[in-house]
Amino acid sequence: MILFPAIDLVGGRVVRLERGDRSHMKVYSDDPAAQARAFAEQGASWVHVVDLSSALEEDEDARAANLAAIKEICQVDGISVDVGGGVRSLARIDELAALGCKRIALGTVLVLEPGFAEVAARAFGDLLVADVAARNGEVKVNGWRDDVARSAQDVVSELASLGFRHLVFTDIARDGMQTGIDVEAYRRVASWAGFPVVASGGVSSLEDISALAAAGPQVIEGCITGRALYEGAFSLTDALAAARGGEA
Repeated sequence: MILFPAIDLVGGRVVRLERGDRSHMKVYSDDPAAQARAFAEQGASWVHVVDLSSALEEDEDARAANLAAIKEICQVDGISVDVGGGVRSLARIDELAALGCKRIALGTVLVLEPGFAEVAARAFGDLLVADVAARNGEVKVNGWRDDVARSAQDVVSELASLGFRHLVFTDIARDGMQTGIDVEAYRRVASWAGFPVVASGGVSSLEDISALAAAGPQVIEGCITGRALYEGAFSLTDALAAARGGEA
């Protein structure tokens, strides 16, 4: 199982939000590339980068600072970058791919514009990741602020039918809260998709990571962890061991 340590960006700084709420933000670092290097030195092979300034449609300076940070992270040796947040055009996908991003996640645009989703899947294939976030089974968009009156099952099934083969599923109620994960929820999502998914939201212990790994590669491709790492709930070294099926 791939473990993706998270680097969430606002205005070029590493932050974490609670349940996606911009008003509940904690800053962890002013040097995202240094954070990525630290993850690489501890054994991570991937990082999950979220451009929150783009997702939340913040000002041009904040978005430019994040883009510069993403470029620097992509230059860190030994790390593959999975990036998302506010990706809503083919041009933006091209821009991020040119920086060296190995996976590019799309969320809101896939839900609101299924025609775009189909074109993007056909054009970029395995480079793309469908990023679906839900609260109580209902999908949220635009930085998790807006409802679309569609179930997670409906959206996930549709995206799989369009050709997406990577999917991050976020349980909004658990994100940034260190409340633990719901493995059975991810079993359901994987069954809707027809392929293994990346779990996001609520990883709070090594036991959570071990439980996801134990679900098997047919259910879980990877998991994302952020706040628990930054707050010292466990070390990245131990988390990577748990992801490999080692003792938690």
